[in-house]
Amino acid sequence: MKARIFEIKRFAVHDGDGIRTTVFFKGCPLNCVWCHNPEGIAFKPQTAYYAHKCIGCGECAGACPTQAYQIADSIHRFDAARCIGCGKCAEVCPNDALIFYGREVTVEELLPLLLEDKDFYANSGGGVTLSGGECLMQADFCAELLKRLKENGIHTAVDTCGFVPQESLDRVMPYTHIFLYDIKAINEAVHLACTGQSNRRILENIRYLNQNDCKIEVRIPYVPGYNDSEMAPAAEFLSGLRNVTKVRILPYHNYARSKYEALHMPDRLPKTLPSDEEIQAAESAVARR
Repeated sequence: MKARIFEIKRFAVHDGDGIRTTVFFKGCPLNCVWCHNPEGIAFKPQTAYYAHKCIGCGECAGACPTQAYQIADSIHRFDAARCIGCGKCAEVCPNDALIFYGREVTVEELLPLLLEDKDFYANSGGGVTLSGGECLMQADFCAELLKRLKENGIHTAVDTCGFVPQESLDRVMPYTHIFLYDIKAINEAVHLACTGQSNRRILENIRYLNQNDCKIEVRIPYVPGYNDSEMAPAAEFLSGLRNVTKVRILPYHNYARSKYEALHMPDRLPKTLPSDEEIQAAESAVARR
């Protein structure tokens, strides 16, 4: 069994309690206007080109089996139509101008790496988090990996947008200590405008997790002009869920702008960042749930 991932982040401190290793899975059913992991949206492999890092050495052109790269007069040219997503160009790039997102891994490959920091997890109350993209789009793999982690005494967390079949939750539920659950908006029209999808399944699934006594940490991105009106409705909705252990407001940032350019993806990132006062007001609103 294999899964497609785009990053493994060790010593992560924002993906659940304690020191954690986070595995980011490729593919997401939502298309949020503020997405800060655009390399995780598409399931297919992608190669990002960071032009400012390119030294014009031509190693990529020599490694590419389909001649998608050309270097002429120190100018890097890339023909995306020729790219087959093998990642060989990124393997030889000496300056990380090319980054390959979407390598395939097995549980047997991942598990030893994730267990390397077992002492750090134990001492900090941390563990391993599966994230994305949307990790539960590859639910069978996640279930097997989580099972093996739990057998090794590792605390496990699943970071999910919730827009997945209920069966996917059932697959991982026995092996997940806590769900980190994203709520973008309660109003369906707002959610549709921000993500391209209805939130009905998402709200149904968090109720389902709550009914099954799963621990849930809710995360609400705060994006001025998009979902800033949703804090009070979110607090009211969450007040009826007894197994929500924590609600975190995630301030929107635009650090991912360079990724969109490197991936040749349309950049729809909002221009307005939240103020400290707005975040404090949002935190106060959800604290009253």
